[in-house]
Amino acid sequence: MTAIPQGRGRRAVLVSALCALVVTGTGLTGCSSDPDSGTNGVGKLPAEQIQTRTRTAASSVDAVRLSGTVVASGSTYKLDMRLKSDGGTGSVTSEGVTFQLLRIDDQLYLKAGAGFWSHEDGKSDDGGTDTAAADKLDGKYVKVPQDDPAYKRFSGFTDKGVLLDGLLTLHGTLGTDGHHEQSGVRTIRITGDEGSGGTLDVSLEGKPYPLRLVRAGGAGTLTFSDWGKDFTVKEPAKDDTVDYGKQLPTS
Repeated sequence: MTAIPQGRGRRAVLVSALCALVVTGTGLTGCSSDPDSGTNGVGKLPAEQIQTRTRTAASSVDAVRLSGTVVASGSTYKLDMRLKSDGGTGSVTSEGVTFQLLRIDDQLYLKAGAGFWSHEDGKSDDGGTDTAAADKLDGKYVKVPQDDPAYKRFSGFTDKGVLLDGLLTLHGTLGTDGHHEQSGVRTIRITGDEGSGGTLDVSLEGKPYPLRLVRAGGAGTLTFSDWGKDFTVKEPAKDDTVDYGKQLPTS
């Protein structure tokens, strides 16, 4: 029988056995001293190249889910959207009021309760008009005309290309801020101006998709998931649709 070596030799044998057990049992490479071992390799690249790779990955697939908060023009919006090239659907919450957005090609629909419409149209001098509009639009998919201010304000929340182009840009000098983890996925974090210009966690597993964005200046935090997971957008039923005309009461 072979004797077990003593001292450092014995410890080396035990460590090697443990690493072999971990790798064989779970497929992990936790005993490697290289944090990029077994990854897609982008963690070894300069920050500028990582940003380019993650933009390419984001644009290479048709669908994504985006959730979190965006601060714009003094308002905070809580988003939970599913986006694709020809449409999007999901919910937006602002000032305690939640409404649904649905876009199919160029047609945008907005669905909300009576409280949303009453709040938005509360400046009218005719209180009866507010109540009538709210009752008519309550719980319905309302067609939003393209020349209505609401279309410009909300359609961007449903447009994958426009939204990601605006979000996946860090401000200032790019750098890296080590290896991290997002929802169990290993990431490399890139920063703008050491974090003051925003941070972006990029997946080190599979394609280098963006997974978590902290926007500059406290302008919100967003997570990205379900990359490439397709979904269907379809016209709402006619009974659930209201065509208010050329301009919504919110305008």
